[in-house]
Amino acid sequence: MIKPMYNFNTNDFLIRIPIFIIFFWFGFLKIIDLSPAQQLVKDTVYWMPFLSAESWTYVIGVWEVLIAICFLFKRTTLIAMVLLFLQMSGTFLPLLILPEITFQNSNPFLPTLEGQYIIKNIIIITAALMIGRTYLKVKIFK
Repeated sequence: MIKPMYNFNTNDFLIRIPIFIIFFWFGFLKIIDLSPAQQLVKDTVYWMPFLSAESWTYVIGVWEVLIAICFLFKRTTLIAMVLLFLQMSGTFLPLLILPEITFQNSNPFLPTLEGQYIIKNIIIITAALMIGRTYLKVKIFK
């Protein structure tokens, strides 16, 4: 039996580059106030201290661009992972605090387009864990 994928050596840049593109692109759109998720972000961060919702949206955009840049380099993988997981914890907040926007009739089995936009982040988390598994295991535990 042929196992073509068994010997397939995946360079983690096959994962790093798409993560860079996603975070840089969506982060930049937040920075220049053109993100389709702008209002959802503002509705989610209204309670955050020290800054207005508009300012927090800008901060989140810069944060996402930093995640993108950190994922480009192996030396900054740990920083990227920490930034990503902090950001992702906030990303899932609308599912809890805005179910009327993220789910049809607040039914958790019927996500709206906004809900789907958030739920798809599970694949980004998984990709980040794959990068972390291969790189951080070698760096931290040796």
